[in-house]
Amino acid sequence: MLSRRDFTLCTLTAATSASLAAEAESVQPSRKVILVYLLGGPSHLDLWDLKPDAPREIRGEFEPIASAVPGVQVCEHLPRLAARADRLAILRSLWFANNDHPYMTYHTLTGRISPVPLGANTVLEPTRSDHPHMGSIVSRFHHVDRAIPGYVAVPEVFVRMGPQAVAGGGRAGYLGPQYDPLPINDDPSKPLPTLDLPEDVTPTRFNGRRNLLSVLDGRSPDAARTAVYGSQRSTATRLVGGGAGGLLDLEAETASLHARYGKDRFGQSLLLARRLVERGVSFVGVHFNYMTECDGWDTHKDNFKCLKNELLPMLDRGLSALLDDLAERGLLDETLVVTMGEFGRTPRINANAGRDHWGPCGSAVFAGGPVAGGRVIGASDGTGAYPASRPVAPADVTASIFHAIGLDHEQLMYDRLNRPLPLSPGKVIEELFT
Repeated sequence: MLSRRDFTLCTLTAATSASLAAEAESVQPSRKVILVYLLGGPSHLDLWDLKPDAPREIRGEFEPIASAVPGVQVCEHLPRLAARADRLAILRSLWFANNDHPYMTYHTLTGRISPVPLGANTVLEPTRSDHPHMGSIVSRFHHVDRAIPGYVAVPEVFVRMGPQAVAGGGRAGYLGPQYDPLPINDDPSKPLPTLDLPEDVTPTRFNGRRNLLSVLDGRSPDAARTAVYGSQRSTATRLVGGGAGGLLDLEAETASLHARYGKDRFGQSLLLARRLVERGVSFVGVHFNYMTECDGWDTHKDNFKCLKNELLPMLDRGLSALLDDLAERGLLDETLVVTMGEFGRTPRINANAGRDHWGPCGSAVFAGGPVAGGRVIGASDGTGAYPASRPVAPADVTASIFHAIGLDHEQLMYDRLNRPLPLSPGKVIEELFT
């Protein structure tokens, strides 16, 4: 017979074991985000929301095809993604009343109103007063392993394939430079610079350089600023020569996998994104605007030629390969993939066989993580000009991205004036997850 003391110990032990088991079952892998941002503004009417019954000057040249989900149709030039529609949640009612690249890039990537005046297509350079890119917020409030970058940009957001960065387009703003992205601005379809030490720099010599730099930093008249940037440098030095060079080592991937993604810059950027999240990066932004034939997704002329010959085959191949690759590695359930641009395109085709900027209606596509695929959320009107049901604002997208990885979008952060602000002012798009 058990004594009262032994009975109590057994009971406590059983309760503790049950509690630990329940806690272990409740622990989920840290969720990651891959943002596929199609700079220039992809035409929703020619990708995800075709209007076959509209007049020809609106419906255009492409036909819709059936997908793996009954009743859901997409463009005929997206056959691979059509076959994977059961993984996709297609939002067809994303809107905001502005048609300018700089304004809408800022607004969609931060979820905040841009400092660019309405109607002014003015490019502002990044400042520390900017609202942070959603990747920087994930890096600050979600990322845990500081030995690995929290946010990597492949590449940074630049103006029209140029070298000028954009305000709010990719950096951390008032969160501080330690949450800026690690930028990969080189072409991943070509050998990337490695993170290995040069042959003439031994680990001992490298550590000596670090120590000398620390001494110089300590004598800096602006020690506080040096300390802030020091956190970024600390992460960078941990990646050098410590076996983490594999973070960017695409040559380690198989030839067949390179071919599946496509050997173009877009496909290899997505392959790099998968490699990064697999190795612990919490947010990868593929801000893509590099084409061989077309002016990005900004199809003011030859819209259908550009889409058919380059843009859609590239997207179809690369994005479907990304979803398959993540699934095959057991990573899709913990990786949210969001595909969007800054706005849609005009319903009416212009005189140059193109479509112009159109903020009042566009589409975005979600997959992976907790997203319930095989559905369409919202609808546009008969010409794709305005939402007919369930209008969704860009801030709702940022709120939903944070929610998908377990962040409370109402959690507070503080700007340079120490004013409290929620991570996102939007509302979660519940239909994505239920």
